[in-house]
Amino acid sequence: MRIAGTIDHPILKITVMEMNNRYVLKVEFNLLEQTYKFNEDDQLRSFEDIQKMVDEGFLQECIKRFGEMNKTRGETYLRNIK
Repeated sequence: MRIAGTIDHPILKITVMEMNNRYVLKVEFNLLEQTYKFNEDDQLRSFEDIQKMVDEGFLQECIKRFGEMNKTRGETYLRNIK
């Protein structure tokens, strides 16, 4: 797996990796990670194609999901560790 590129964002770390005709889009925030995998096809063949998919709507959904993930992590910690 090799890093195809990174996408700048003020609060998220966004990395695009390429492996075996597949792209892996990794979005990280606050010790949490979301991973999206895409098969290479006629319409999706480059880092730039993946970059186009990372639009404002996608990023807002990722941030919302990170909020939910953080809440879930906190709740299970309180139930099982504290």
